[in-house]
Amino acid sequence: MPRRILAAFAVVFAASVADARGQPRVLDLGHGIYEAVGVAVGTGGDRSVAVPASNTFLVTTTDGNVVIDTSLAAVAAAHKQALSGKAAGTIKAIILTHAHGDHTGGVALWRGGETAIIAQRNHQEFVRYQRRLAGFFAQRNAAQFGFGARGTIGAAAVAFEPTRTFDERDTLALGGVTFELLHTPGETPDHLTVWIPQFKAAFVGDNYYESFPNLYTLRGTQPRWALDYVDSLNKVLALGPELVLPSHGPPIQGREEVTRRLTQYRDAIQYVHDATVKGMNDGKDVFTLMREIKLPPALDVGESYGKLTWSIRGIYEGYAGWFDGNPSTMFETPPRAAYPDIVALAGGSDAIAARAETLSATDPVRALTLTDVALAADPSHRRTLEVRLKILQALDRASRNSNERGWLAAGIRDVETRLRK
Repeated sequence: MPRRILAAFAVVFAASVADARGQPRVLDLGHGIYEAVGVAVGTGGDRSVAVPASNTFLVTTTDGNVVIDTSLAAVAAAHKQALSGKAAGTIKAIILTHAHGDHTGGVALWRGGETAIIAQRNHQEFVRYQRRLAGFFAQRNAAQFGFGARGTIGAAAVAFEPTRTFDERDTLALGGVTFELLHTPGETPDHLTVWIPQFKAAFVGDNYYESFPNLYTLRGTQPRWALDYVDSLNKVLALGPELVLPSHGPPIQGREEVTRRLTQYRDAIQYVHDATVKGMNDGKDVFTLMREIKLPPALDVGESYGKLTWSIRGIYEGYAGWFDGNPSTMFETPPRAAYPDIVALAGGSDAIAARAETLSATDPVRALTLTDVALAADPSHRRTLEVRLKILQALDRASRNSNERGWLAAGIRDVETRLRK
């Protein structure tokens, strides 16, 4: 089984990548390439979940330097300080692998008067999409990462425009180093890979990290097409890289290991996609597929950040939309509108809470749903809230997925607040 480090997402890794002064660790990768390792940032106290601060890369040349990704605003200054101590020189260009805020947060710190900011052509539209839903994402990010309603990791707060964009391919030549830019959609529609052929080095952004990818992220996203990931990984594999530099997590070194890891990752995504499509064509509903589809051991890349079940549903609904074929779901009345009637027929919220408590040890997710039913009838029902709190805490203890734990922590905070009233 591969290591499950996922550097930017695990709180414990934040301590391991910082020196005694709290500065991020810098890796010297040779060829004038330096990496400031992204640290985890959480501000939600005991239940904070790490905000995914990306790595920042500095590539030095005889005619000036290039920065690839600039990390989250909260850590960008520390990254800049750490990298600037390794190499002097003017920043000639900033290349952004995509427009998520944990990659663009330090642009203003790094850019100079003559610095080119390079992104793929879809960058501006993806930024507009994030700004359009800024309030929605602020609430979702606050829940998922536990840092309050003021927080956002979206690009909406980053005020800059790229000075140079491209469609499918572009080239930057500087100080004897050639940077080839390839459009590699996956994590986002504007995602790019930076390829330096003379060093056999590929900067792959978020199209690879040490977990099954977030083909659907719980905080909400446009469809992330599984086959885009597959095509983009094939494009990178065809280059024959010997050094792969993800924007989250450690580098992959050696052509054999690079090929093994990227091939396994690609095949895992392809397997889940194909199994989902087959199930759809066989007439199976999405929840059945979420239960049935499992990766074979040889393709198990872990689920510490993305998760198969969410990705299966993302693929299914990305292809077919939200309607499940049941006439009762066509209308504006939500299923929870019937919950008070179910509670009344069951004999009241006490009866539902008792059943949830009985089920909690063997089927905690089903038990959690029962607390939804009881609280729809009586939002302040104390016994139900107490049972719900215990279920959420047990699920949190059992979880090894940072996004899942973020939403469980949000649920725990909500119940604790309601119990204090």
